[in-house]
Amino acid sequence: MDLFEDLPEPTQTKGPVSVASPKSTKEEEHKGEEEKRLKRKHGDADCHNDNSERNEAEEQGKIKKLCKEGLPVLKGFVAARRGEREEMQDAHVLLPDMSVCLSALPGHVSQVSYFAVFDGHGGARASRFAAENLHHNLAKKFPSGEKENFDKLVKKCLLDTFKQTDEDFLKKASSQKPAWKDGSTVTCVLVVDDMVYVANLGDSRAVLCRMEATAGEDGQRRSLTLSLSKEHNPTIYEERMRIQRAGGTVRDGRVLGVLEVSRSIGDGQYKRCGVISTPDLRRIQLTANDRFIILACDGLFKVFSADEAVKFVLSILQEGGVEQKEGLTEEELRFEAACQQLASEAVRRGCADNVTVILLSISF
Repeated sequence: MDLFEDLPEPTQTKGPVSVASPKSTKEEEHKGEEEKRLKRKHGDADCHNDNSERNEAEEQGKIKKLCKEGLPVLKGFVAARRGEREEMQDAHVLLPDMSVCLSALPGHVSQVSYFAVFDGHGGARASRFAAENLHHNLAKKFPSGEKENFDKLVKKCLLDTFKQTDEDFLKKASSQKPAWKDGSTVTCVLVVDDMVYVANLGDSRAVLCRMEATAGEDGQRRSLTLSLSKEHNPTIYEERMRIQRAGGTVRDGRVLGVLEVSRSIGDGQYKRCGVISTPDLRRIQLTANDRFIILACDGLFKVFSADEAVKFVLSILQEGGVEQKEGLTEEELRFEAACQQLASEAVRRGCADNVTVILLSISF
């Protein structure tokens, strides 16, 4: 808001301009000297103003840098397995620094990260389309407004982004001959400074591992598994009611006996039956006790509970030495190994589906 918007514009005197009487040469010289003095004064003031603006910009830069130093650092590791499927229909995106997609960061924001998994069904076109376009739509709609309303603006931005991405894909799908019938779940994690915003459709999930001290004096800490997403399938009461109100049916836990999820990108033939692209939104502030986030499609969670997955990763992180690789720290190597082994274990446990796992390490 412009603080001066209520002030009236300066008024100018209207009417005839009076002609001044002739001045003596001495008076004119005096006036000339006075004008020069005023110009020098104003020039100094302008220079001072420029310096003040420059100093203020430098100060803001220093403050932003200071703030950034106290913020969490997220690093993403990914593992993907085709399983027993003929085609890999999952997709994923890792953008540790999303500012490269934004025209400018809001003044109060120091860093933005984006990570997402997409689980396609009926083909890989919807998942690939969403992976290629959703973060670009998000960047275009990303709020640049006031800090006070920022949470509401991010919420609106995410809702609009999912709606736009779904509409764009449905338009493209319907123009094909024959029309594409692909669909995709989406779970994305948007991290703005130390605040995590999670938006999801369908049955891909995000979980956070948070460590807390135990009651004893041995300094041990135990892990808490916090769910950051909500599953959308037709067996859930609210989802089933919406589908039935739209004229659809749920048979064998599926929409019209076919579709296993009740919210998705694409699936044009089911949109008239109550399948929507409105994501569930959740928000959590990261703390120094947070260790990692697991972001994965349902291929993982068919054979792992969320708590089992967290404990499996922790067990790998606590193991002995790891093989050194150039450019990676020992901590990064442990997270890389944990991510790969978690995906492989899901396949070993008998998951025939595609499996995609993103493991986000959190450090302060």
